[in-house]
Amino acid sequence: MIIGPSLNTDLNPYDKDEQDLEIFYGLPRKVQFCKICNMSNQQPMSSNEYAHSHSSTKNTLTFNEEGVCHACSFNKLKESGEIDWDERERELLDLCDRFRREDGSYDCIVGGSGGKDSAMQSHLLKYKYGMHPLTVTWSPHLYTDIGWKNFQNWLHVGGFDNFLYTPNGKIHRLLTRNATINLLHPFQPFILGQKTFVAKMAAQLGIPLIFYGEMPGEYGEKISHKVSSYSSDSESGDGAGFSLDYISGKDIRDVYLGGKLIGEYLEDGVQLADLKSYLPMDSEILRKKGIDFKYLGYYKRWVPQEAYYYAVENTGFEANPVRTEGTYSKYNSLDDKVDGFFYFTRWIKFGVGRAMMDSAQEIRNHHISKEEGIALMRRYEGEYPARYEKEFLEYISMTQEEFLELCDRFRSPHLWKIEYGQWKLRHTPWGDIK
Repeated sequence: MIIGPSLNTDLNPYDKDEQDLEIFYGLPRKVQFCKICNMSNQQPMSSNEYAHSHSSTKNTLTFNEEGVCHACSFNKLKESGEIDWDERERELLDLCDRFRREDGSYDCIVGGSGGKDSAMQSHLLKYKYGMHPLTVTWSPHLYTDIGWKNFQNWLHVGGFDNFLYTPNGKIHRLLTRNATINLLHPFQPFILGQKTFVAKMAAQLGIPLIFYGEMPGEYGEKISHKVSSYSSDSESGDGAGFSLDYISGKDIRDVYLGGKLIGEYLEDGVQLADLKSYLPMDSEILRKKGIDFKYLGYYKRWVPQEAYYYAVENTGFEANPVRTEGTYSKYNSLDDKVDGFFYFTRWIKFGVGRAMMDSAQEIRNHHISKEEGIALMRRYEGEYPARYEKEFLEYISMTQEEFLELCDRFRSPHLWKIEYGQWKLRHTPWGDIK
């Protein structure tokens, strides 16, 4: 699909000298690509979504003096000898011995949808390390057929108990529409629920140990490889999206959901009770209950492709029968019809699409070369996710014309230009567009 500027888009900001171009979101003016994995320095790091408004600025992926991104530097640690994986597994065994309940009741909790990562996590914990995990799921916006099938296989082939929570559909659509209009971030309501639901279930059911997946440093977060816990401790790094204490000290009315203040929702007649599902649990309650948060990727070397093979073999996981739009893969983020628009809107805002993210990860894990990554990006990067367009646009009550016009308002002039009537990125890993 060829996409040009909407009729109402002011093109003057995009027709200036490079040094005079406006920059959105606090992104770096100079666009840089990692010498190893091709990832862009415009890639945003995780942020506190409860403070995310239209005026928010982003922390982005950092590079060292050699032009190598932090994600590549972190991944090198996995094979450099800096991490003793045998010792890390002994630490995991000790951890499991401390928390394992001999009466068979739940002693740990794993959040997920039955994708490759949550499937591998839960299966390893139960069948290799003798734990008794409860799996919990915050429902996707709109299940895909393959996503629902993998969710069922996770439980019935893998063999797990599960709590599936589906939030108020009317409120979820409202927040998703607002997040799209205000932030061009249609996935935010899902992310809020995904991050908070697991902790709430652990506290409610008295389950003392929560396992998350890979360490955030795998994707460039400035969090030390020596930190095993998801916490608010200052030594864990500067990843604002990895904290237990997102809204401490704030009046609840001053918290943002979908780029809109809760106080404004209340003035519009939305009940606070209908918004509470999206709010984090009081971190002090979690501390008092002694709930511990651990990254399984701290203890086990995490390779996404190997997680896929493991899930296929042990939980009946199936790849998508068709290629995922915007990339070349068939096994990542399959469960939600909104997924494609989440990655497409990131490409609009930051010039970082799904093919770049997938290929960078596979380059770091030595599955493809830098040159192969570039070839895949040239073919698939920025592809419009047409397959579920009708369902997505109906969900957010928007026409295609309205959506594309909205996208134009979020294109940073330092990233985008018009060429032959089409939107083009000014800079790509295979050379600047003149």
